[in-house]
Amino acid sequence: MDLDAYVLAHAPQWQRLEELASRRRLTGPESDELVERYQQVATHLSVVRTSAPDPTLVAHLSSILAKSRNRAVGARVSTWRGFGRFFSERFPAALYRLRYWWLGCLAANVVVTAVMMLWLLKNPNVEQSLLSPAEIDQLVNEDFEGYYSTYAASHFAFQVWINNAWVAMLCLALGILGLPLVIVLFSNVENLAIIGSIMIRADQGQHFWGLILPHGLLELTAVFVAGGVGARLFWSWIEPRALTRSQSVAREGRTVATVGLGLVMVLFVSGVIEGFVTPSGLPTWARVSIGVVAEVAFFAYVFVLGRQAAARGITGDVDPRYLEDRVATAD
Repeated sequence: MDLDAYVLAHAPQWQRLEELASRRRLTGPESDELVERYQQVATHLSVVRTSAPDPTLVAHLSSILAKSRNRAVGARVSTWRGFGRFFSERFPAALYRLRYWWLGCLAANVVVTAVMMLWLLKNPNVEQSLLSPAEIDQLVNEDFEGYYSTYAASHFAFQVWINNAWVAMLCLALGILGLPLVIVLFSNVENLAIIGSIMIRADQGQHFWGLILPHGLLELTAVFVAGGVGARLFWSWIEPRALTRSQSVAREGRTVATVGLGLVMVLFVSGVIEGFVTPSGLPTWARVSIGVVAEVAFFAYVFVLGRQAAARGITGDVDPRYLEDRVATAD
């Protein structure tokens, strides 16, 4: 075999494969071409090894194929850059785009909790029908505070994280059904209102808020974010606007996945605060201040980073280029 002629005939295909393998993103047709070129160059390498095993050419083609194989199997997908862009752009943009939904959910739940707590304080007979005097005494003097210090801080923080993440995921998953979402949110604030009214009636209001606020501000905000985003998913098939119902639900469903992943980290932070700060020996003002700082940081994250990302056209949905690629490859 005339090696020079063979190189001259196939060099453009090798260059094209190397070019495709070097690109950061590929369209659907380009992905198909990458696979096709890879198979061609693999055949060329086999021919060269069999007929004219030039070490330099073999090494060159092997290098191109290795690079192309890594590109084809998506070795660059899970990179730190992608992780960073998720938390600096996609997640805050999703929160910012859906801000009216979760802020409305937050405000509604705060009002419902306040109304329930005031009503329970004015109707002590309801409290007595829920718990016996002995149970109330146990809750006020032992159970409520003991809940935060029974286990080791690290174990407790992990337990709290899992529990709160489960509640948030329920809100997101059940959102499309509407009524189950309302039930989950109501049961959450109902417990808060009942325990709060009992503690306040027993002159332990300051103690109650001192233990709830450090972690509760961020924790409940995360749950209400999940509730608002779940409600938006429900509304996406009630009122799809310019999209078809399937397109509208699919779009908001992908955004729900974005928010769900992001809230795992938010709830991790609140779990750490609940495990290490709430039961600590710090003065009440210091513990509450840490909770307030965490809450302010979250809102700054949404309304600074989120607004900036939204201004660049990021919505929290999957990058449109990936959707185009998926459609193109399916064809």
